[in-house]
Amino acid sequence: MPMIDGKKVAFLATDGVEQVELDRPWQAVSEAGGRPELVSLRAGEIQAFNHLDKGDRKRVDTAIDDADPGSYDALVLPGGVANGDFVRADERAVRFVKEFVTSGRPVAVICHGGWVLAEADVVRGRTMTSWPSLRTDLRNAGATWVDDEVVTDQGLVSSRKPADLDAFCAKTVEEIAEGVHV
Repeated sequence: MPMIDGKKVAFLATDGVEQVELDRPWQAVSEAGGRPELVSLRAGEIQAFNHLDKGDRKRVDTAIDDADPGSYDALVLPGGVANGDFVRADERAVRFVKEFVTSGRPVAVICHGGWVLAEADVVRGRTMTSWPSLRTDLRNAGATWVDDEVVTDQGLVSSRKPADLDAFCAKTVEEIAEGVHV
């Protein structure tokens, strides 16, 4: 796995995040030398879930109001149905994501995290994958949707589900190591 020493990576999530889709990429970024930071809709803690069961509580590093997209080298959008829906409904989070994606820095999204990209209107002309129920949403937002384990399109890494995490984590770290895609 490539090294990403010192690169700062925002993980944007809130209550309802799928725990494994937050924990595994976080671990991969950390092991590669990156500095993950949990950005959320509010300060304090968020409640992670293991499907429909409560998981761990996670300490928020930075509230969205205090997060500057320009201070991060990459962005990870974990899944979870409630997480994706809550994040896409927050205008501050959508602005953060849009600014991030348009900068060309790497963005990795898995499962229901794709809703946030659709809401930010940044998938038009991109090829990506997601949890199958988002297929129509992403197509309606202008993406070409494919059913593959991991898809990369100019620094945008996407995967479908927890079973894809090995490939997702490896490709995410690889794209962060490569840096900006313009």
